[in-house]
Amino acid sequence: MERALEHDLIVSIGDNILSPLGIGTEETYHAVNAGYSALQQYEGLWGIPEPFIASLLDHKAIARMLDDKFPTKSFAAYTSFERMAILSAAYALEQADVDPASERVVFFLSTTKGNVGLLDKENSCREEISLGYSARQICGFFRNPNAPVVVTNACTSGSCAQIAAMRALQSGRCDTAVVIGADVQSKFIVSGFQSFKALSSDPCRPFDKSRSGLNLGEAAATIVYSRRRPKDVHADDWVLCRGAIRNDANHISGPSRTGEGSYLALQAVLQDDCPIDRLAFVNTHGTATPYNDEMEAIAIDRAGLLSVPVNGLKGYFGHTMGAAGVLESILSMQAVANHTIPGTRGYSECGVSRPLQLNASHQVTGRRSFVKLLSGFGGCNAALLFRQGDELC
Repeated sequence: MERALEHDLIVSIGDNILSPLGIGTEETYHAVNAGYSALQQYEGLWGIPEPFIASLLDHKAIARMLDDKFPTKSFAAYTSFERMAILSAAYALEQADVDPASERVVFFLSTTKGNVGLLDKENSCREEISLGYSARQICGFFRNPNAPVVVTNACTSGSCAQIAAMRALQSGRCDTAVVIGADVQSKFIVSGFQSFKALSSDPCRPFDKSRSGLNLGEAAATIVYSRRRPKDVHADDWVLCRGAIRNDANHISGPSRTGEGSYLALQAVLQDDCPIDRLAFVNTHGTATPYNDEMEAIAIDRAGLLSVPVNGLKGYFGHTMGAAGVLESILSMQAVANHTIPGTRGYSECGVSRPLQLNASHQVTGRRSFVKLLSGFGGCNAALLFRQGDELC
């Protein structure tokens, strides 16, 4: 461990997405590429009086898939949230060919709410609602001996978890990091967002002049990261080059009017060795709320990125909260690998004060790097820089 780990690169060696658009990364990406959306209206669900638009998983189907994949295991003690996280991680670990029981593997769980839906049920166990309990359930399923790391930092959780994993790998704490992002919806969550008047009664329209709010979604997504010497990285490998977290502490729920935190995060990841003319796009948080989209537009302008294409993916599957940073990073990797800039579904006419390079339809790109941008309640902001192996940082 004494060799110069700081020169090693953090490489994605496996991934998975479980979403209402598809079971698996390729199926979900192909659905996005075909322009499909999983957003639909729900009426009377969970006893909520107002109808709402959301993208929800088929949890019975996930339970069946788990039983098929692990026929000797019982999942009676696991919640829907834990089951989807386990299934996503299992597929990603299988692709990465990693033994999850190794002491050199550490699990990172990104979630904003976990099992909070249990509050809606009588006689719910307080311990089961704990995020740490869920993380231990997931990690324990794979017989991993290490304490899992729980990352919950509002909507930036998925990016923050990847940054935490990157730091653990760079420090030599582990050789492999399994980053799982997951959240399920419930009466508690939907009612909370309704009380904020943050939900749109129509499918969301990121950055559009007619945008009126967000839609919620469910998903589980996993990226398995490992450390590699530069000479061992292949041209088509995805490298997590840098990550930055910045908190502008503007307001408990409202984003900075100057985009301060997002701008500082972008500034931190876009250094001199990464010219902006090599970026395929900036994948934004793009919630379709009036203030978030305007804030991101200002931050992108301040960072000198107005010439770079911009997109948002939430029109395809809604805001998946703790899964968003992981899910949208994976889809962005898939898109760039296929020379595609995904269109911003629902976008028609620019509704922000800065002239962003937005498009509703997919575009072609030959560039092989991108930035993932997220922001959240409490003034938290995060940015990640990804590049393919033949464009090493």
